[in-house]
Amino acid sequence: MPGVFRKLVVFAAADGLILQPFDRADQKTQRATHNLQIRYTAQGPATLRSGSYSDLADSASLESHGIHLAQGLLNVSSTSYLIPILRKQQVAQIRGSPVYVITSVGLIPLSSQSEAKRAIEQTKRETRVESSKQASDDRVDYDSSVDEESYHSDGHITDDGPNGSKSLSPPYDTARRKPDEENISVAQDVIGRRGQYGRFAERWFSRKGWRSEGRRVQGMSAGDAGKGKDAQAEAQKRPDQAEDSSQSFAVGPESEDTAPTDRPSATTPRKVSANKDVTITLLPKLLRTTKMLFASRSFFFSYDYDITRRLGDQGSKRPNVPLHRAVDPLFFWNQHLASPFIENGGHAYVLPVMQGFVGQRSFTISPTPSNHPAWAIPKAEEDVKDTFETQKRPEADSIFLLTLISRRSVMRPGLRYLRRGVDEKGHAANSVETEQILSRASWNPGDKIYSFTQYRGSIPLFFSQSPYAFKPIPVLQHSFSTNHAAFTRHFSNLSSRYGDIQIALLVDKRGGEAEIGQQYEEHTKRLVAEGGVNGVKPGFEWFDFHAVCRGMRFENVSLLMDTLGEILDRFATSVEVNGHLQSRQKGVLRTNCMDCLDRTNVVQSACGSCALEKQLKEEGVEVNLQTDTTTQWFNTLWADNGDAISKQYSSTAALKGDYTRTRKRDYRGALNDLGLTLSRYYNNIVNDYFSQAAIDYLLGNVTEQIFEEFEANMMSNDPAISLRTVRANAVDASSKIVIADQDEDLIGGWTLLSPQAPNTVRTFPFEEVVLLLTDAALYAVRFDWNSEKVSSFERVDLRSVVGIIHGTYITSILTATQTDEDKNVGVLIKYRPGKEDTARINTRSLSTAVGQDLRTDSEPDHARTTAIANLFNDPSDTGFLARSTAKRPSPEDLKLLTFKALPARSSLACGGDHDDASSTVSEKQLVANICDSIQRAAYGGQENGSDTGLSGGFVEEKEIVGLKEARRSTGYLQQWGHELKKLVWA
Repeated sequence: MPGVFRKLVVFAAADGLILQPFDRADQKTQRATHNLQIRYTAQGPATLRSGSYSDLADSASLESHGIHLAQGLLNVSSTSYLIPILRKQQVAQIRGSPVYVITSVGLIPLSSQSEAKRAIEQTKRETRVESSKQASDDRVDYDSSVDEESYHSDGHITDDGPNGSKSLSPPYDTARRKPDEENISVAQDVIGRRGQYGRFAERWFSRKGWRSEGRRVQGMSAGDAGKGKDAQAEAQKRPDQAEDSSQSFAVGPESEDTAPTDRPSATTPRKVSANKDVTITLLPKLLRTTKMLFASRSFFFSYDYDITRRLGDQGSKRPNVPLHRAVDPLFFWNQHLASPFIENGGHAYVLPVMQGFVGQRSFTISPTPSNHPAWAIPKAEEDVKDTFETQKRPEADSIFLLTLISRRSVMRPGLRYLRRGVDEKGHAANSVETEQILSRASWNPGDKIYSFTQYRGSIPLFFSQSPYAFKPIPVLQHSFSTNHAAFTRHFSNLSSRYGDIQIALLVDKRGGEAEIGQQYEEHTKRLVAEGGVNGVKPGFEWFDFHAVCRGMRFENVSLLMDTLGEILDRFATSVEVNGHLQSRQKGVLRTNCMDCLDRTNVVQSACGSCALEKQLKEEGVEVNLQTDTTTQWFNTLWADNGDAISKQYSSTAALKGDYTRTRKRDYRGALNDLGLTLSRYYNNIVNDYFSQAAIDYLLGNVTEQIFEEFEANMMSNDPAISLRTVRANAVDASSKIVIADQDEDLIGGWTLLSPQAPNTVRTFPFEEVVLLLTDAALYAVRFDWNSEKVSSFERVDLRSVVGIIHGTYITSILTATQTDEDKNVGVLIKYRPGKEDTARINTRSLSTAVGQDLRTDSEPDHARTTAIANLFNDPSDTGFLARSTAKRPSPEDLKLLTFKALPARSSLACGGDHDDASSTVSEKQLVANICDSIQRAAYGGQENGSDTGLSGGFVEEKEIVGLKEARRSTGYLQQWGHELKKLVWA
């Protein structure tokens, strides 16, 4: 296959960034015909073209180990960013091909040459600072000696500022302190270290206090706050330099003295849409999160070896197929970011990156001394010499090599409580394939290479858990049939990839986890009764980990191994000799607990131990890894794997890691687990929501609208199932249940928002309901979206409807989107209750509650009457009631059905709920269509009814709740609460 360029030089030329391959052997750039130009633009995605560029002597340059372009990453703010890999470290060597982990990345804006130059120079300074701090070569192993603090700052997505995101600002150098600075205050230390205690503390101890943050939130340049008259006068004397200064760009987190250039000045008039303005505001956080994600030591690559495929699935290398087309797309994490290069034919510039874990250990088998008894077992001792050098030694044939590769799927990716269960296509959350490879260190083609693969993934059902609860109970969602369809697709995907499947369920059989475990078992039995999928009937073993291993007796996992022994023997392992697959693993063990982290790590390491013992036995060596005290290296390797997967999903190291490492459990491990649990809880409710939105955006799963949704709710939605499908099913199910008269013809059905309390327009909370229209009546249906059943409904005869108001309906003023009068619209239906009107509540019994009102009004009668009167008796009202020759109905005689249109567009980038702008019905159009349909149904297709006595229109366009009224009704406490959440979350 064509190789990828291993090193590039990035030049900030006049017309764009020039990417030039670098020949390390000749210490010069390769021929100019390989150059690629990325043109500057401030109006949208950057464009690429190949060409010859030789006059680059005066251009700023930067060396990179590989790149992937963030095209579309920030196109809502009319710019793009190049993401160069700045630093890498070798973690393994497979068949002579090094495998690297990414340790540092940069961000180069593509808006102008000056911005690109400044970013390149700052990136170079940052690289020099990091190099001086870490004087090490490019090779590292994952072992217990790795500093835990480095894992904390690099290993998970948090918003801890420059420490986690590698600010280019020079750190506070303790080596340069003067003698009188030895005893510094806490505040001075926080200011000097610039955020290593977190952005919250950094702002608190900032010399500018909260003023800088306040200006940042308002979209103003924080740097202006600190400018004195002298500085302003100096800027006026040098306008060219002042303009350049105002466009400064920092690669990494924004310092308190600078602001991104893409954020307009407060004094500059501008016209931008709401979501563009939101994304500009969240741009610094998005940049920080992007850098921290890619520099979290979670992303791996190899120039020559395909680490995304298991042994036996590598296939023969085809010389004309680019590397990015040979890798498994299920684990190709930067495919969306690299798409501009792929579309423009820059295949040699595309370096596929995989998220997960890669670790490697070499070990030797010490022979049993002749004076030992016959039953003595040899020991598997770690080879203390360098693992990569070991593979080059003459005695490498007698040294074994154990390689562990975990591959995280790009399908349904994300963080702990925000991505649970399965999606409608059968993809499970926290889906990770782990392959254990045993080989000789020499990688001699004639020697056997063994591969054993396991799988972990969330329970493949629709369920959720609240991140705000310390120990949340799983809540099942959707009907049994909907769950079973996704359940079947999940196991169809697994069986087509792995063959036979054995399930190992580790959740509790009692308590909060029991119900979902029972549902898992029930769906498995149903699937088996149906004949399985692809000829495969999954096996099921429920092992109550906490009950069996109570009292920290984790060695009882051996009971599960005894149960699964015959099945794992039947699955066997893959064996390759001389490049040919001698045998293939016939099935996979699918292990999961609730998080698929801590309990799963313990069981998977035990399975890996059993597999290694059997493989070594085939090599003529019998070892017992459970009792051998020299196999600490094996436990450490699996513990590092568990920590890496845990950090990617829950932002902390794995629990029970002390047992995985030492096969012992004591109170110190329990205390450590408590601390990790508290850290997870904090991340669940503070950091994870935005990080989840950023991950989905970087993978191309959502559009920039995700940030608009985040600002409104401080959280991101889970697109596990198409909302369009769910809503269509809800309309269909509701129509079959609530329309009792078979002579009624269904005209239309819609899902809308409605106040939970009846006869009100401003009462919170709002809930999503179903509105059905027949030729005889309106049905307002309250729907249980978890069980997909009707909770209650109210039937209003069309003859009782006296009028409709549609117009602006603003229920909150906390964000720009919520105050957009074009998007916040609703419809209010006024009716006089009659004998044909009914209301029913589903009591889940043989009887149903019947009455005119489904619930007690939350507002007092006087307040409700006044609200209705304000709508009906407005002095400026020129609608049909004001012009009616008939007797005007009093507010006390009328009731309301109030609905608000749901957002017309979804943040999903493709599939299910996403439509082109041309095919999307806007909120105003939707409301207008509903009003027109009701009017035509009420008057038999006529514009007005001749027998109503009304001289005016049946439908009025009028504010339901206008912006001024919404501002008056929004209290200071609500506004302060939202601002506090923005301060912490965003």
